[in-house]
Amino acid sequence: MAEPPVMRVFINNINSFSSGHIAEFLCEREAAARDHTDVQEVAALQVVGTVSERPHEDAPRALEVYFRPDREELLSKLMQCDAVIYNVSQETGQVEEAAWAVTALHGLMGSFSGPKMFILISTVMTWASSKPVDPDDPTLPFTDEIFWSRKAHPNFARHIDLEKRVAKMGKTNRELFSTYVVASGLQYGMGENLFHYFFKKAWLGQEPEVSVFGDGDNIVPTIHIRDLASVIQHVIHHRPRPYYLLAVDGSNNSMEEIIKAVASTLGSGKIHKRPIEEALLVQDLSATDIDYLLVSLRMEAVFIRKLFSISWHCESGLVENVDLVVEEYRQTRGLLPIRMCVLGPPAAGKSTVSKQICQHYKLHYITLRDAVSEAIAQLEDSVNLDPEADDSTMKDLLSSLKDSMKHNKDVSENQLKALKEKLMSNPCRNQGFVLDGFPNTYEQAKEVFSGAEEDDETPHKASFRRVVPEFVFTLDAPDNLLVDRVMNLPESVVQEHNYHPENFTKRLATYRKMNTLEETVLTFFTELDIPSWRLEITSSKEAYNQPLIQKILQTVGPPRSYSPSRQEVEEEERRKAEEMMKEEALAKAESERREAEEEEARRRASRLEKWSRCLKVVRRQKEEPLKAEALSYLKREVMPTLVQALSECCRVQPPDPVDFVAEYLIKNNPSDKPA
Repeated sequence: MAEPPVMRVFINNINSFSSGHIAEFLCEREAAARDHTDVQEVAALQVVGTVSERPHEDAPRALEVYFRPDREELLSKLMQCDAVIYNVSQETGQVEEAAWAVTALHGLMGSFSGPKMFILISTVMTWASSKPVDPDDPTLPFTDEIFWSRKAHPNFARHIDLEKRVAKMGKTNRELFSTYVVASGLQYGMGENLFHYFFKKAWLGQEPEVSVFGDGDNIVPTIHIRDLASVIQHVIHHRPRPYYLLAVDGSNNSMEEIIKAVASTLGSGKIHKRPIEEALLVQDLSATDIDYLLVSLRMEAVFIRKLFSISWHCESGLVENVDLVVEEYRQTRGLLPIRMCVLGPPAAGKSTVSKQICQHYKLHYITLRDAVSEAIAQLEDSVNLDPEADDSTMKDLLSSLKDSMKHNKDVSENQLKALKEKLMSNPCRNQGFVLDGFPNTYEQAKEVFSGAEEDDETPHKASFRRVVPEFVFTLDAPDNLLVDRVMNLPESVVQEHNYHPENFTKRLATYRKMNTLEETVLTFFTELDIPSWRLEITSSKEAYNQPLIQKILQTVGPPRSYSPSRQEVEEEERRKAEEMMKEEALAKAESERREAEEEEARRRASRLEKWSRCLKVVRRQKEEPLKAEALSYLKREVMPTLVQALSECCRVQPPDPVDFVAEYLIKNNPSDKPA
């Protein structure tokens, strides 16, 4: 059997969202195209194209890529292709290049080695200002059969001029150079582009409501990016006679319906209508994006339904296929939840480790007690909202949960149901969770996580699968170490966890006994092929748990969430800069304080030294006259008699000279002589 012919297909800017997915689709569907029953020999497609950035490992698959070629080089590449696709549906900066390309190729028709086609992927925004088909019937859709009556949005005038130029260039010789205009609806799917702002807001759940700008009543023509790629593929292979085609699905949903569906599937389901002007303040939405989101067109793709047998991916639109589209969004952007369960004996540090893991991965911290408390609060709100409503089931459930919390009874079926609903909530399904210290028994694990094993008719089967932990970690330590840890805990923590000696010993014994049974919690996870890890605690102090946490992080791997946005990075850098400036200011103030204290000490020492010198001078000045007067007195009154006494002592040389001198002085005291 002869090999099918090969068609070389050019696509501009294949590192963009729209062109990139079209290129990947065409590469993936070569084999399927060759098996198409309507065509005897369907050509295999070899995709080449330009890129606006240097190619990397994640670049779309293509035979060749050209990084910003000049026009002479680009034209030579286009001449080597059988089909040239220019996508300006989201790349307004490519309009001028597309106009040049179709004109340049038309001018070189005489040099063609074979038939060529030029496909312009335009946008339904060239219909945005069109008059209604029937003013008396606003539900009547626009169709591509009346494309000649379309009128563009003021900001898309260049697009409609390009469409007309492309159509004109194809009328010269359609056998040699055929041209097509494919007006694409707003594209969705495969991770999202235009609608990404709303998906991200709902997924993050940082705000309770997702914004709808304007009244939300505008009808939005949409198409899944894979369905758009399928339309392009059929145009390449079939070369249809109509040269203007609408590429929209059959949904005709309003913007409010679309955002409501996204919010319900990914978030709380709540939306908030905001003035259109506030959309201009959203950094993630460009002015062009806002134009797209406010368009209101009810459209029907007549030609592609008549001419092509397309295997639709989402024929009924985003709202009807929101679960599929949301799953694509999660998978394409790697927003996969991390689900963990941390088990272990009492006082093993499960809560501390679980909270640190949640902080690192931005997961939700779940305990049975918190889940039941939240369920009680929600039931109380429902009862208080309509106290006269006769809903005995809800009131009985509320009473049962309160009673089980108050009397600390064994885990009831209602408590397990509350925990299961918490794990199935959108925040836990989006980001993931760490379940702290539960379940305790095989039966409890089976009750909470066995929903995934039910038959296909179970409406929440996929949801149950999303609550089963991927990772199970068991913290363990010798009993004596756990007792030491409890003894070192603050009294407030002991009271909070009821770690009094008798109760703690009983709980620890119960835990050890349960783990000697034939069917344990770990047995249940093993049966589901869920891996588990046992981590040994070697210190009675929780501060030494860091190596253990590092092992968990290495096992789980990197986060599966959004990287911080530029605004968040800037905010974090600003916060760090402010903290650094504050620390520097405190350090500077401390340094200045110390310098001031040292300077004051030096001044005090200088003053003390000066004062001491002055004191010595004063003392000397006071002492010198006294000394002089004393010396004069001694010379006048004492020394003559003393000299005589000493001289007489030397002459006599008595045996006791001191007594001799004393007696001499007494006898010869001048003060005893008459005046």
